[in-house]
Amino acid sequence: MSNRGRKPQWERLYCSDGFNMSVQAGASHYSNPRSDVGPWTEFEVGMPSDWDILLIPYAEDPDRPTETIYGWVPLNVIKGVVQNHGGLRNGGDYPWV
Repeated sequence: MSNRGRKPQWERLYCSDGFNMSVQAGASHYSNPRSDVGPWTEFEVGMPSDWDILLIPYAEDPDRPTETIYGWVPLNVIKGVVQNHGGLRNGGDYPWV
């Protein structure tokens, strides 16, 4: 699925080990570009199921890592988080690629 030309509304990403997080982009999200038209290079991550060291630098509230938003997280960081948790569940693919 291409991320060009339409506002994304993606479901949570689930990793093989059970870790999950919301990943969004668009005009109302902390993403780059902050537009409903991609492609996007940075995304808003929200409410991960557990703490992850790669996300902490982007946290609005690092003291509450599962209850905060992470703004402008680069795609390579998101892919690193997923890799640290065993990849996408069922060998899935990223919805915005």
